[in-house]
Amino acid sequence: MQHLIAFMLLLLTFGSPLAATEVHERRLDNGLKILVKPDHRAPILTSQVWYRIGSSYEYGGITGVSHVLEHMMFQGTERLAPGEFSRIVAENGGEENAFTGRDYTAYYQNLANDRLEVSFELEAERMRHLKLSEKEFLKELEVVKEERRMRTDDDPQSLTYERFSAVAYDASPYRNPVIGWPGDLEQLSLEDVRDWYRLWYAPNNAILVVAGDVDPEQVFALAEKHFGPLAAETIRPPKTCAEPEQRGEKRLRVQAPAKESYVLMGYKTPSLADADEPWEPYALEMLSSILDGGDSARLSRELVRGSRIAASAGAGYRAFERLPGLFLFEGVPAKGQTAETVEAALRAQVERVRSEPVDPAELERVRNQVIAAKVFERDSLFYQAMQIGLLETIGLDWRLADTYVDRLAEVTPEQIRAVARKYLTPERLTVAILDPQPMETTQAAAKPQSEGQTYVR
Repeated sequence: MQHLIAFMLLLLTFGSPLAATEVHERRLDNGLKILVKPDHRAPILTSQVWYRIGSSYEYGGITGVSHVLEHMMFQGTERLAPGEFSRIVAENGGEENAFTGRDYTAYYQNLANDRLEVSFELEAERMRHLKLSEKEFLKELEVVKEERRMRTDDDPQSLTYERFSAVAYDASPYRNPVIGWPGDLEQLSLEDVRDWYRLWYAPNNAILVVAGDVDPEQVFALAEKHFGPLAAETIRPPKTCAEPEQRGEKRLRVQAPAKESYVLMGYKTPSLADADEPWEPYALEMLSSILDGGDSARLSRELVRGSRIAASAGAGYRAFERLPGLFLFEGVPAKGQTAETVEAALRAQVERVRSEPVDPAELERVRNQVIAAKVFERDSLFYQAMQIGLLETIGLDWRLADTYVDRLAEVTPEQIRAVARKYLTPERLTVAILDPQPMETTQAAAKPQSEGQTYVR
Protein backbone atom coordinates (compact mmCIF):
# COMPACT_ATOMS: atom_id res chain seq x y z
CA MET A 1 0.00 0.00 0.00
CA GLN A 2 2.85 2.38 0.79
CA HIS A 3 4.33 1.85 -2.68
CA LEU A 4 0.97 2.64 -4.28
CA ILE A 5 0.58 5.84 -2.24
CA ALA A 6 4.09 6.93 -3.20
CA PHE A 7 3.33 6.21 -6.84
CA MET A 8 0.11 8.28 -6.75
CA LEU A 9 2.01 11.20 -5.22
CA LEU A 10 4.46 10.99 -8.11
CA LEU A 11 1.58 11.08 -10.58
CA LEU A 12 0.21 14.21 -8.93
CA THR A 13 3.64 15.84 -9.08
CA PHE A 14 4.81 14.93 -12.57
CA GLY A 15 1.69 13.76 -14.41
CA SER A 16 0.90 10.32 -15.70
CA PRO A 17 3.91 8.46 -17.10
CA LEU A 18 1.52 6.78 -19.51
CA ALA A 19 0.61 10.00 -21.29
CA ALA A 20 2.09 10.59 -24.74
CA THR A 21 5.00 13.00 -24.89
CA GLU A 22 5.12 15.68 -27.58
CA VAL A 23 8.22 15.32 -29.72
CA HIS A 24 8.73 17.37 -32.88
CA GLU A 25 10.55 15.70 -35.75
CA ARG A 26 12.23 16.89 -38.94
CA ARG A 27 14.84 15.62 -41.38
CA LEU A 28 17.21 17.90 -43.29
CA ASP A 29 17.98 17.40 -46.98
CA ASN A 30 21.39 15.94 -46.04
CA GLY A 31 19.75 13.22 -43.96
CA LEU A 32 20.22 14.62 -40.44
CA LYS A 33 17.27 13.63 -38.26
CA ILE A 34 16.23 16.19 -35.64
CA LEU A 35 14.03 15.40 -32.63
CA VAL A 36 12.93 18.17 -30.26
CA LYS A 37 11.18 17.62 -26.95
CA PRO A 38 10.04 20.90 -25.32
CA ASP A 39 10.08 21.06 -21.53
CA HIS A 40 9.54 24.54 -20.15
CA ARG A 41 9.99 23.91 -16.42
CA ALA A 42 13.39 25.65 -16.33
CA PRO A 43 15.35 27.86 -18.78
CA ILE A 44 17.84 25.12 -19.68
CA LEU A 45 18.38 22.54 -22.40
CA THR A 46 20.40 19.53 -23.38
CA SER A 47 21.65 19.13 -26.94
CA GLN A 48 22.87 15.69 -28.02
CA VAL A 49 24.30 14.36 -31.28
CA TRP A 50 24.08 10.58 -31.64
CA TYR A 51 26.02 8.69 -34.31
CA ARG A 52 25.04 5.21 -35.44
CA ILE A 53 28.50 3.84 -34.77
CA GLY A 54 30.05 1.98 -31.85
CA SER A 55 32.16 -1.04 -31.07
CA SER A 56 29.64 -3.49 -32.57
CA TYR A 57 30.39 -1.99 -36.00
CA GLU A 58 34.14 -2.62 -35.66
CA TYR A 59 36.05 -5.55 -37.07
CA GLY A 60 39.17 -7.41 -36.01
CA GLY A 61 42.29 -5.28 -36.09
CA ILE A 62 40.67 -1.94 -35.31
CA THR A 63 38.60 -2.64 -32.18
CA GLY A 64 38.50 0.46 -29.99
CA VAL A 65 38.61 2.87 -32.94
CA SER A 66 35.16 4.35 -32.13
CA HIS A 67 36.27 5.18 -28.60
CA VAL A 68 39.62 6.62 -29.74
CA LEU A 69 37.77 8.80 -32.26
CA GLU A 70 35.53 10.02 -29.46
CA HIS A 71 38.66 11.29 -27.69
CA MET A 72 39.90 12.94 -30.88
CA MET A 73 36.64 14.87 -31.30
CA PHE A 74 37.84 17.19 -28.51
CA GLN A 75 41.30 17.72 -30.01
CA GLY A 76 40.77 20.40 -32.59
CA THR A 77 39.01 21.16 -35.88
CA GLU A 78 39.88 23.31 -38.89
CA ARG A 79 38.78 26.39 -36.91
CA LEU A 80 39.26 25.31 -33.28
CA ALA A 81 42.49 24.48 -31.47
CA PRO A 82 42.73 21.39 -29.23
CA GLY A 83 40.71 21.97 -26.06
CA GLU A 84 39.01 25.10 -27.43
CA PHE A 85 35.67 23.29 -27.84
CA SER A 86 35.47 22.62 -24.11
CA ARG A 87 36.69 26.11 -23.26
CA ILE A 88 33.91 27.74 -25.30
CA VAL A 89 31.23 25.56 -23.70
CA ALA A 90 32.57 26.38 -20.21
CA GLU A 91 32.68 30.11 -21.00
CA ASN A 92 29.01 29.90 -21.89
CA GLY A 93 28.20 28.29 -18.54
CA GLY A 94 27.68 24.81 -19.93
CA GLU A 95 28.97 21.33 -19.41
CA GLU A 96 29.79 18.74 -22.07
CA ASN A 97 31.18 15.28 -22.59
CA ALA A 98 30.66 12.16 -24.68
CA PHE A 99 30.21 8.41 -24.36
CA THR A 100 30.83 5.41 -26.59
CA GLY A 101 28.79 2.23 -26.44
CA ARG A 102 28.44 -0.93 -28.44
CA ASP A 103 25.81 0.57 -30.77
CA TYR A 104 26.40 4.32 -30.65
CA THR A 105 28.69 7.25 -29.92
CA ALA A 106 27.06 10.37 -28.48
CA TYR A 107 28.13 13.93 -27.65
CA TYR A 108 26.22 16.37 -25.48
CA GLN A 109 26.14 19.88 -24.04
CA ASN A 110 23.93 21.06 -21.18
CA LEU A 111 23.38 24.81 -21.48
CA ALA A 112 21.07 27.72 -20.73
CA ASN A 113 18.24 27.91 -23.25
CA ASP A 114 19.70 31.00 -24.95
CA ARG A 115 22.96 29.20 -25.77
CA LEU A 116 21.66 26.55 -28.16
CA GLU A 117 23.38 28.10 -31.17
CA VAL A 118 26.73 27.74 -29.41
CA SER A 119 26.20 23.99 -29.26
CA PHE A 120 25.05 23.70 -32.88
CA GLU A 121 27.95 25.76 -34.22
CA LEU A 122 30.49 23.64 -32.36
CA GLU A 123 28.95 20.26 -33.19
CA ALA A 124 28.50 21.12 -36.86
CA GLU A 125 32.14 22.18 -37.04
CA ARG A 126 33.45 18.89 -35.73
CA MET A 127 30.93 16.72 -37.57
CA ARG A 128 32.73 17.17 -40.88
CA HIS A 129 35.78 19.37 -40.18
CA LEU A 130 37.78 17.54 -37.53
CA LYS A 131 41.52 18.14 -37.68
CA LEU A 132 43.18 14.79 -37.03
CA SER A 133 46.84 15.42 -36.26
CA GLU A 134 49.44 12.72 -35.58
CA LYS A 135 50.60 14.50 -32.44
CA GLU A 136 47.16 14.62 -30.82
CA PHE A 137 46.36 11.09 -31.97
CA LEU A 138 49.45 9.58 -30.35
CA LYS A 139 48.72 11.47 -27.13
CA GLU A 140 45.08 10.37 -26.96
CA LEU A 141 45.94 6.79 -27.90
CA GLU A 142 48.21 6.61 -24.85
CA VAL A 143 45.39 8.03 -22.71
CA VAL A 144 43.05 5.29 -23.98
CA LYS A 145 45.65 2.59 -23.32
CA GLU A 146 46.07 3.85 -19.76
CA GLU A 147 42.29 4.02 -19.39
CA ARG A 148 42.09 0.39 -20.48
CA ARG A 149 44.80 -0.65 -18.00
CA MET A 150 43.07 1.17 -15.17
CA ARG A 151 39.45 0.22 -15.91
CA THR A 152 39.92 -3.30 -17.24
CA ASP A 153 43.35 -4.86 -16.81
CA ASP A 154 43.68 -3.70 -13.20
CA ASP A 155 40.01 -4.30 -12.32
CA PRO A 156 39.49 -8.06 -11.84
CA GLN A 157 35.70 -7.96 -12.22
CA SER A 158 35.89 -5.88 -15.41
CA LEU A 159 38.57 -8.21 -16.74
CA THR A 160 36.33 -11.19 -15.99
CA TYR A 161 33.43 -9.52 -17.80
CA GLU A 162 35.61 -8.90 -20.86
CA ARG A 163 36.79 -12.51 -21.08
CA PHE A 164 33.27 -13.73 -20.29
CA SER A 165 31.81 -11.75 -23.22
CA ALA A 166 34.47 -13.11 -25.60
CA VAL A 167 33.44 -16.66 -24.68
CA ALA A 168 29.66 -16.13 -24.41
CA TYR A 169 29.44 -14.79 -27.98
CA ASP A 170 30.83 -16.87 -30.83
CA ALA A 171 30.22 -14.46 -33.72
CA SER A 172 28.34 -11.42 -32.43
CA PRO A 173 30.45 -8.22 -32.36
CA TYR A 174 29.29 -7.82 -28.77
CA ARG A 175 32.16 -10.15 -27.95
CA ASN A 176 34.62 -7.27 -28.44
CA PRO A 177 35.24 -4.72 -25.67
CA VAL A 178 34.15 -1.13 -26.33
CA ILE A 179 37.59 0.15 -25.38
CA GLY A 180 39.27 -2.32 -27.76
CA TRP A 181 41.61 -5.28 -27.43
CA PRO A 182 45.19 -4.39 -26.35
CA GLY A 183 46.74 -5.75 -29.55
CA ASP A 184 44.40 -3.69 -31.72
CA LEU A 185 45.15 -0.50 -29.79
CA GLU A 186 48.87 -1.14 -30.28
CA GLN A 187 48.49 -1.26 -34.06
CA LEU A 188 45.78 1.38 -34.48
CA SER A 189 46.85 4.16 -36.85
CA LEU A 190 45.77 7.72 -37.50
CA GLU A 191 44.64 6.58 -40.94
CA ASP A 192 42.27 4.06 -39.32
CA VAL A 193 40.71 6.84 -37.26
CA ARG A 194 40.53 9.20 -40.22
CA ASP A 195 38.74 6.60 -42.38
CA TRP A 196 36.32 5.80 -39.55
CA TYR A 197 35.54 9.50 -39.09
CA ARG A 198 34.99 10.17 -42.78
CA LEU A 199 32.65 7.22 -43.21
CA TRP A 200 30.48 7.43 -40.11
CA TYR A 201 30.52 11.04 -38.89
CA ALA A 202 28.10 12.37 -41.45
CA PRO A 203 24.70 14.07 -41.05
CA ASN A 204 22.87 11.13 -42.63
CA ASN A 205 24.32 8.84 -39.94
CA ALA A 206 23.43 11.12 -37.02
CA ILE A 207 20.45 12.04 -34.86
CA LEU A 208 20.25 15.47 -33.23
CA VAL A 209 18.14 15.49 -30.05
CA VAL A 210 17.26 18.65 -28.14
CA ALA A 211 15.20 18.66 -24.93
CA GLY A 212 14.39 21.63 -22.75
CA ASP A 213 13.00 25.14 -22.77
CA VAL A 214 13.07 25.62 -26.54
CA ASP A 215 10.80 26.44 -29.46
CA PRO A 216 10.91 23.59 -32.00
CA GLU A 217 10.74 25.85 -35.06
CA GLN A 218 13.68 27.90 -33.80
CA VAL A 219 15.62 24.69 -33.20
CA PHE A 220 14.91 23.50 -36.74
CA ALA A 221 15.95 26.88 -38.16
CA LEU A 222 19.25 26.87 -36.27
CA ALA A 223 19.88 23.27 -37.27
CA GLU A 224 19.32 24.14 -40.93
CA LYS A 225 21.71 27.07 -40.61
CA HIS A 226 24.58 25.12 -39.05
CA PHE A 227 24.09 21.48 -40.09
CA GLY A 228 22.26 21.99 -43.38
CA PRO A 229 25.37 22.86 -45.45
CA LEU A 230 27.21 19.68 -44.37
CA ALA A 231 27.63 17.02 -47.03
CA ALA A 232 26.10 13.57 -46.64
CA GLU A 233 28.18 10.41 -46.97
CA THR A 234 27.48 7.14 -48.72
CA ILE A 235 26.75 4.82 -45.80
CA ARG A 236 26.98 1.07 -46.20
CA PRO A 237 26.50 -0.49 -42.77
CA PRO A 238 28.50 -3.70 -42.38
CA LYS A 239 26.64 -6.98 -42.45
CA THR A 240 26.08 -8.27 -38.94
CA CYS A 241 27.55 -11.61 -37.94
CA ALA A 242 24.55 -13.56 -36.70
CA GLU A 243 25.18 -15.36 -33.43
CA PRO A 244 24.82 -19.13 -33.98
CA GLU A 245 22.63 -21.18 -31.70
CA GLN A 246 24.45 -22.17 -28.54
CA ARG A 247 24.45 -25.93 -28.02
CA GLY A 248 25.57 -26.35 -24.46
CA GLU A 249 26.78 -24.60 -21.34
CA LYS A 250 30.08 -22.75 -21.57
CA ARG A 251 32.44 -22.22 -18.65
CA LEU A 252 35.64 -20.31 -18.09
CA ARG A 253 37.88 -19.50 -15.17
CA VAL A 254 39.77 -16.20 -15.09
CA GLN A 255 42.90 -15.97 -12.98
CA ALA A 256 43.77 -12.44 -11.91
CA PRO A 257 45.12 -10.63 -8.84
CA ALA A 258 42.09 -10.01 -6.64
CA LYS A 259 40.96 -9.99 -3.03
CA GLU A 260 37.81 -12.03 -3.60
CA SER A 261 36.26 -14.36 -6.14
CA TYR A 262 33.43 -13.37 -8.42
CA VAL A 263 30.72 -15.22 -10.32
CA LEU A 264 29.26 -14.03 -13.63
CA MET A 265 26.48 -15.92 -15.44
CA GLY A 266 24.74 -14.99 -18.69
CA TYR A 267 21.86 -16.50 -20.66
CA LYS A 268 21.39 -15.66 -24.36
CA THR A 269 18.25 -13.52 -24.70
CA PRO A 270 16.65 -11.46 -27.46
CA SER A 271 16.40 -7.68 -27.59
CA LEU A 272 13.21 -5.83 -28.48
CA ALA A 273 14.29 -5.77 -32.13
CA ASP A 274 14.42 -9.55 -32.58
CA ALA A 275 12.18 -11.14 -29.93
CA ASP A 276 9.76 -13.86 -31.06
CA GLU A 277 6.92 -12.09 -29.25
CA PRO A 278 6.80 -8.31 -28.60
CA TRP A 279 5.97 -8.81 -24.91
CA GLU A 280 8.98 -11.01 -24.15
CA PRO A 281 11.59 -8.26 -23.58
CA TYR A 282 9.23 -6.46 -21.20
CA ALA A 283 8.69 -9.69 -19.26
CA LEU A 284 12.48 -10.11 -19.06
CA GLU A 285 12.75 -6.52 -17.78
CA MET A 286 10.24 -7.23 -15.04
CA LEU A 287 12.00 -10.49 -14.17
CA SER A 288 15.24 -8.55 -13.79
CA SER A 289 13.54 -6.11 -11.40
CA ILE A 290 12.00 -8.92 -9.35
CA LEU A 291 15.44 -10.42 -8.86
CA ASP A 292 17.40 -7.19 -8.47
CA GLY A 293 15.17 -4.18 -7.97
CA GLY A 294 16.58 -2.85 -4.72
CA ASP A 295 17.02 -4.11 -1.16
CA SER A 296 13.61 -5.77 -1.16
CA ALA A 297 14.29 -7.75 -4.35
CA ARG A 298 14.94 -11.48 -4.16
CA LEU A 299 18.71 -11.62 -4.63
CA SER A 300 19.44 -9.01 -1.99
CA ARG A 301 16.76 -10.24 0.39
CA GLU A 302 17.55 -13.95 0.17
CA LEU A 303 21.22 -14.29 -0.80
CA VAL A 304 22.77 -11.23 0.88
CA ARG A 305 20.67 -10.48 3.95
CA GLY A 306 18.92 -13.84 4.35
CA SER A 307 21.26 -16.80 3.86
CA ARG A 308 24.30 -14.47 3.77
CA ILE A 309 25.85 -16.56 1.04
CA ALA A 310 26.78 -13.49 -0.99
CA ALA A 311 28.32 -10.17 -0.07
CA SER A 312 26.57 -8.80 -3.14
CA ALA A 313 24.38 -10.25 -5.89
CA GLY A 314 22.65 -8.80 -8.91
CA ALA A 315 20.86 -9.41 -12.18
CA GLY A 316 20.38 -7.32 -15.30
CA TYR A 317 18.85 -7.25 -18.76
CA ARG A 318 18.64 -4.65 -21.55
CA ALA A 319 15.69 -4.69 -23.93
CA PHE A 320 16.98 -1.79 -26.03
CA GLU A 321 20.00 -3.09 -27.93
CA ARG A 322 20.73 -3.42 -31.64
CA LEU A 323 21.58 -7.12 -31.37
CA PRO A 324 20.56 -10.01 -29.09
CA GLY A 325 22.24 -9.87 -25.70
CA LEU A 326 22.40 -11.60 -22.33
CA PHE A 327 20.39 -11.86 -19.14
CA LEU A 328 23.15 -11.48 -16.54
CA PHE A 329 23.63 -12.68 -12.96
CA GLU A 330 26.60 -11.80 -10.77
CA GLY A 331 27.67 -12.43 -7.22
CA VAL A 332 30.53 -11.99 -4.78
CA PRO A 333 30.82 -14.62 -2.01
CA ALA A 334 30.36 -13.54 1.59
CA LYS A 335 33.20 -14.22 4.02
CA GLY A 336 33.61 -17.96 4.44
CA GLN A 337 31.64 -18.77 1.28
CA THR A 338 32.90 -19.84 -2.15
CA ALA A 339 32.19 -18.92 -5.75
CA GLU A 340 30.68 -22.37 -6.23
CA THR A 341 28.23 -21.77 -3.38
CA VAL A 342 27.17 -18.44 -4.89
CA GLU A 343 26.74 -20.03 -8.31
CA ALA A 344 24.55 -22.74 -6.82
CA ALA A 345 22.43 -20.13 -5.05
CA LEU A 346 22.00 -18.13 -8.26
CA ARG A 347 21.03 -21.27 -10.15
CA ALA A 348 18.46 -22.02 -7.45
CA GLN A 349 16.93 -18.59 -8.01
CA VAL A 350 16.75 -19.33 -11.75
CA GLU A 351 15.00 -22.63 -11.10
CA ARG A 352 12.53 -20.92 -8.82
CA VAL A 353 11.40 -18.38 -11.45
CA ARG A 354 11.23 -21.19 -14.01
CA SER A 355 9.01 -23.39 -11.85
CA GLU A 356 6.91 -20.95 -9.76
CA PRO A 357 4.80 -18.05 -11.04
CA VAL A 358 5.62 -14.76 -9.39
CA ASP A 359 3.10 -13.90 -6.70
CA PRO A 360 0.76 -11.18 -8.04
CA ALA A 361 1.34 -9.04 -4.94
CA GLU A 362 5.13 -9.21 -5.42
CA LEU A 363 4.77 -8.35 -9.10
CA GLU A 364 2.54 -5.38 -8.29
CA ARG A 365 5.02 -4.07 -5.73
CA VAL A 366 7.93 -4.37 -8.15
CA ARG A 367 5.90 -2.88 -10.99
CA ASN A 368 5.06 0.19 -8.90
CA GLN A 369 8.73 0.64 -8.05
CA VAL A 370 9.79 0.35 -11.68
CA ILE A 371 7.14 2.79 -12.89
CA ALA A 372 7.97 5.26 -10.12
CA ALA A 373 11.64 5.10 -11.14
CA LYS A 374 10.64 5.86 -14.73
CA VAL A 375 8.66 8.90 -13.55
CA PHE A 376 11.74 10.19 -11.74
CA GLU A 377 13.84 9.60 -14.85
CA ARG A 378 11.45 11.75 -16.87
CA ASP A 379 12.23 14.60 -14.51
CA SER A 380 15.69 14.72 -16.09
CA LEU A 381 16.08 16.57 -19.39
CA PHE A 382 19.24 14.63 -20.09
CA TYR A 383 17.54 11.27 -19.62
CA GLN A 384 14.57 12.27 -21.77
CA ALA A 385 16.88 13.17 -24.65
CA MET A 386 19.09 10.14 -24.05
CA GLN A 387 16.17 7.73 -24.24
CA ILE A 388 15.05 9.23 -27.56
CA GLY A 389 18.57 9.20 -28.99
CA LEU A 390 19.26 5.63 -27.89
CA LEU A 391 16.08 4.23 -29.44
CA GLU A 392 16.60 6.01 -32.75
CA THR A 393 20.26 5.09 -32.95
CA ILE A 394 19.67 1.35 -32.56
CA GLY A 395 16.95 1.40 -35.22
CA LEU A 396 13.83 1.61 -33.06
CA ASP A 397 11.17 4.30 -32.95
CA TRP A 398 11.46 7.00 -30.26
CA ARG A 399 7.73 6.53 -29.60
CA LEU A 400 8.59 3.32 -27.77
CA ALA A 401 9.68 5.55 -24.89
CA ASP A 402 6.07 6.65 -24.48
CA THR A 403 4.67 3.11 -24.48
CA TYR A 404 7.42 1.53 -22.37
CA VAL A 405 5.62 1.89 -19.05
CA ASP A 406 2.34 0.66 -20.58
CA ARG A 407 4.07 -2.51 -21.79
CA LEU A 408 5.60 -3.13 -18.36
CA ALA A 409 2.21 -2.67 -16.75
CA GLU A 410 0.76 -5.41 -18.97
CA VAL A 411 3.28 -8.10 -17.99
CA THR A 412 1.70 -11.07 -16.17
CA PRO A 413 3.18 -13.69 -13.81
CA GLU A 414 2.59 -16.31 -16.49
CA GLN A 415 4.61 -14.32 -19.04
CA ILE A 416 7.51 -13.94 -16.60
CA ARG A 417 7.60 -17.67 -16.00
CA ALA A 418 7.31 -18.28 -19.76
CA VAL A 419 10.40 -16.21 -20.64
CA ALA A 420 12.33 -17.77 -17.75
CA ARG A 421 11.51 -21.26 -19.04
CA LYS A 422 12.28 -20.32 -22.63
CA TYR A 423 15.53 -18.37 -22.22
CA LEU A 424 17.08 -19.21 -18.82
CA THR A 425 18.14 -22.69 -19.90
CA PRO A 426 21.49 -24.51 -19.53
CA GLU A 427 22.18 -24.63 -23.27
CA ARG A 428 22.03 -20.81 -23.37
CA LEU A 429 24.26 -20.31 -20.34
CA THR A 430 27.85 -19.10 -19.97
CA VAL A 431 29.50 -19.08 -16.53
CA ALA A 432 32.70 -17.26 -15.58
CA ILE A 433 34.49 -17.65 -12.25
CA LEU A 434 37.15 -15.22 -11.11
CA ASP A 435 39.91 -17.21 -9.43
CA PRO A 436 41.74 -14.70 -7.16
CA GLN A 437 45.51 -14.66 -7.37
CA PRO A 438 47.90 -13.01 -4.88
CA MET A 439 47.76 -9.22 -5.01
CA GLU A 440 50.94 -7.45 -6.00
CA THR A 441 51.92 -4.21 -4.33
CA THR A 442 51.90 -1.63 -7.10
CA GLN A 443 51.86 2.11 -7.31
CA ALA A 444 48.37 3.28 -8.28
CA ALA A 445 48.39 4.74 -11.74
CA ALA A 446 47.42 8.37 -12.14
CA LYS A 447 44.05 8.95 -13.75
CA PRO A 448 44.47 10.09 -17.37
CA GLN A 449 43.34 13.64 -18.03
CA SER A 450 41.35 14.00 -21.23
CA GLU A 451 37.97 14.88 -22.61
CA GLY A 452 35.47 12.27 -23.66
CA GLN A 453 36.74 9.44 -21.50
CA THR A 454 33.41 7.78 -20.83
CA TYR A 455 32.62 4.48 -22.46
CA VAL A 456 29.71 2.13 -21.94
CA ARG A 457 30.12 -1.60 -21.98
